[in-house]
Amino acid sequence: MDIAGTTAAEIADSVRALRERGMLRPGDALPPVRELAGLLGVNRNTAVAAYRQLAQAGLVISKGRGGTLIAGAAHVAQEGIAADTVLQDIGSGNPDPQLIPDPTAALAGIVGRPVLYGEPVIDPGLEQWAREWMLADLPRDDLRITVTSGAVDAVERLLAQALMRDDAVALEDPCFLASIHTVRLGGYRAVPVPVDAEGMTVEGLQAALDAGVRAIISTPRAQNPTGVSLSPARAEALRAVLRPHPYVLIIEDDHFSMLSAHPYASLIGPEHRRYALLRSVSKFLGPDMCLALAATDPTTAERLAMRLNPGTTWVSHLLQRLAHAQLADAGVRARIAEAAAHYAARNGAFVSALAERGIETASSDGLSLWVRLAVPARTAAERLMRRGWLVRTGDEFRIDDASPASDHLRLTVHDLSAADTARLLDDLEAAAR
Repeated sequence: MDIAGTTAAEIADSVRALRERGMLRPGDALPPVRELAGLLGVNRNTAVAAYRQLAQAGLVISKGRGGTLIAGAAHVAQEGIAADTVLQDIGSGNPDPQLIPDPTAALAGIVGRPVLYGEPVIDPGLEQWAREWMLADLPRDDLRITVTSGAVDAVERLLAQALMRDDAVALEDPCFLASIHTVRLGGYRAVPVPVDAEGMTVEGLQAALDAGVRAIISTPRAQNPTGVSLSPARAEALRAVLRPHPYVLIIEDDHFSMLSAHPYASLIGPEHRRYALLRSVSKFLGPDMCLALAATDPTTAERLAMRLNPGTTWVSHLLQRLAHAQLADAGVRARIAEAAAHYAARNGAFVSALAERGIETASSDGLSLWVRLAVPARTAAERLMRRGWLVRTGDEFRIDDASPASDHLRLTVHDLSAADTARLLDDLEAAAR
């Protein structure tokens, strides 16, 4: 192995060059620190520092006694419709397209003066509407509003403006797939916080804070994948735990906001200094709208705006005006309310039918259901596949791949016909035996 150099930076650059040229491939083991130091004639601490630089850059992974390995691209399952399958997909997590409001009428009214370089990132009309919407749930004197290209884009930018590589981030466990992917891609360390029927556990959050997390990503309503919502009592207990840590960045992804049957409960206390409440329009105006609103403290707003400079990554003002035109329309909001009632009714009926068959689900909100079976999730998924169904297993939502195998499935069933619903119930009961 042609690693060279006499300083930590030179050794790290040498490994990086070997990796880029394909002479070192993902999974290849690097020499132990003591061996590398002897080969290069350098102090052991120099070799340690070189490996540390490589690890912080995400180029190598330390496996303890398993050695130091060249890192590869970690696979994370993606949300959405599965491609190239003849199976009936009930794991997509998608809204019903028939319940997404038609934007045709709103399109006619959004054309106006062109927006030029250097103008504000957020359209004034949308900003005013969003401020009133956010303040109704998060009454803060310091609240600022901005806009991003969806909630995932917002989370990525919020973490980047607050953290350095290898900083720790608290994630709900099990967790939304995009959050797992964003944290891994950014080179941050995910610290799992268990979720129960009332949201993040107090003990789990305290342990994460004790572990030194610098950011927390929480879903106050319709947590994905479990479907649970943060209870007011649990939120109060979590705020008490957070009180001594006012500069830990709290990111609340309230993705189901207008569709939720539950009131908004927050981790963000009145004295907390770094926070962001995110509300995407994807679930009720459609994923292709790709727009989210962020209510943040002033410092976070300034840092976020720097990463949304006009001319580089701003959000189209035409898209913003279209979102505003729909959100401000009483008819569209009534349509969204109808969609909310539909999802709640369809999912509630399915939960009741499952209970009659002795199958548990803790879901109380959201587009999907979190169903617990008496067999491992992968076993159930294979049995259901033979019956024509494609499902998501709980294993995909685990933060630590080494944690115990899941016994949960995440199912999206709100758009099934009566015949398909009956067939799925029968097949789930058979798969759980």
